[in-house]
Amino acid sequence: MIMSTLFWKTVKASPVLLVASLFVATGASAAESNSHQTAANLSTAAINLDAEPTASISPTLDDAALTEPIPATETPKPTVTVSPAFQLADSTFPEPVPAAGDTSVNSNQEILQQIQRYGNEGSASLDQVTSVGQLRDVSPGDWAYEALRSLVERYGCIAGYPDGTYRGNRALTRYEFAAGLNACLQQIERLIGDGGEIPDLETLRRLIQEFEAELATLGARVDNLEGRVAFLEDNQFSTTTKLKGEVIFALADTFGDSTEAVGSDDETNLIFADRVRLNLETSFTGRDRLRTRLQARNISSFSGDLTGTNMTRLGFDGDNGNDVDIDELWYRFPLGEKISVQIDATGVEYQDTVIDPINPYFASSGSGAISRFGRFNPIYRAETGGPGITATFNVSDALSLSAGYVVDGGGSDPADGGGSDPSAKNGIFDGNYAALGQIAFTPTENISLAATYLHSFYNGGTVNVTGSTGSSFASNPFGNNDTATSVDAYGIQANALFGKFSVGGWIGYQDAEAESGANEGSDADIWNWAVNLALLDVGGEGNKLGFIFGMPPKTTDNDIAAREDNDTSYHLEAFYRYQLTDNIAITPGAFVIFNPEHDDDNDTQFVGTLRTVFSF
Repeated sequence: MIMSTLFWKTVKASPVLLVASLFVATGASAAESNSHQTAANLSTAAINLDAEPTASISPTLDDAALTEPIPATETPKPTVTVSPAFQLADSTFPEPVPAAGDTSVNSNQEILQQIQRYGNEGSASLDQVTSVGQLRDVSPGDWAYEALRSLVERYGCIAGYPDGTYRGNRALTRYEFAAGLNACLQQIERLIGDGGEIPDLETLRRLIQEFEAELATLGARVDNLEGRVAFLEDNQFSTTTKLKGEVIFALADTFGDSTEAVGSDDETNLIFADRVRLNLETSFTGRDRLRTRLQARNISSFSGDLTGTNMTRLGFDGDNGNDVDIDELWYRFPLGEKISVQIDATGVEYQDTVIDPINPYFASSGSGAISRFGRFNPIYRAETGGPGITATFNVSDALSLSAGYVVDGGGSDPADGGGSDPSAKNGIFDGNYAALGQIAFTPTENISLAATYLHSFYNGGTVNVTGSTGSSFASNPFGNNDTATSVDAYGIQANALFGKFSVGGWIGYQDAEAESGANEGSDADIWNWAVNLALLDVGGEGNKLGFIFGMPPKTTDNDIAAREDNDTSYHLEAFYRYQLTDNIAITPGAFVIFNPEHDDDNDTQFVGTLRTVFSF
């Protein structure tokens, strides 16, 4: 049964092999020099089947194509003969072509009759060409010579013009193609009806018979492989689990005296440290993603007793003694066509969710800014480290709405509270939390704007309003970690890309209020802002030159006057990310903090680093 099916499919394909050669021979364009070798291969594969069996895909000549009218200004085309030869006579059409609106042309029967009339015109005045040598403008050096010779001498369905030329470079009209196809099909029908032999079909029959045993063996092997593949697909854990990794090697140091609060000497030395992240990303439906991140790192923070300020922190620091822990664990999935949801079990930060921080060239810790403050608006850092849920609703291509609810991770160790601890002030609803809402507007693919609101509440423990990016007064405006504190934060972010030039930035405001303790009812206003500039592909594809200038979070007004920042710090940063290979990037960079801790009595501090990132 298999061999019979193969045989009849081969019989059906043979006429098309001939027609392909006809089309190649008669429809060549004037640019034959550009396609000489390819067309020659096609003609050889279509005709010379004595060497190797081939298969072809039959083209379809649809009815709509035949009804396309010829424009009134088109030069009259020569007529063609359809039986027994393909005629190209120098005469005009015997009757005008109906207009496009003429319903008679839409009849397939009338179209076929019209083609028949075109093909019969002039057939009596032209003898059948029995040898390609009768065509004066065809020579053995022509790229389609063998295809044309085979059609003329083996099948007799090609003829030339009355002056003995073939004119192989002229355009082939759709009518001429239909007439030629009809002529070849009629010739094949006559050969079969008269009991004649078609060499191509005989070759295919012989090859099928000779290799019948081999084909049967291959069929059995394919069936066996299909069964084994089906078994593996049904029993494997996941079809789409991928391992992605990022390794950072960093040389870093600070220069300049520390703040007066911890002493005036430079307390830091040059360090060489690392951070390793391995992401296991699994998809169960093709549209969802489960990420399990393993992390080990030993990059100490330039803050505290070393520099006296969080303003000098690197954007990729963190130290767990190079022990391996689960840094992120989340599942992202769609709800319908417009909503994306992400559920985090641990390690959540708003910028790593379905909510866009609108700072594409600086937000990544591995390829963006080298400073902690320069990556994105500190509003996204509130209450990081614990479980949470975020969602984005794409109202349209230009407008999206996002919302999120995140609880505190309980400090550097995710196991310390943060939604997983049932004790007081550590649960999902009675502990520290941050609820965020955002409206993002993208009028074009290169311009993005967002307005963000966040309400956070600290019910005790460590109060860190600004995510360790500003002054100590801004992080803890009321000076007591046991003081319950609520914050209403507002942010505006924007970014625009003009070719290889990107400009962006943000402005943020936080209104903090003491909810308990001796300072209950006190208010504090905290501001921050930044502008950034990125030049893409500088010195090579994938490279990036970045600049950042801004003011880290500052308490501009506080009911507790002693915890108000009286001066202003400025952050100035520059870095150059050089894409050494597809998987290795080197980023030298530095940033300067003028008036650290918003105190002009403090000396300017410098931070320099050489960050090398291996990604796979």
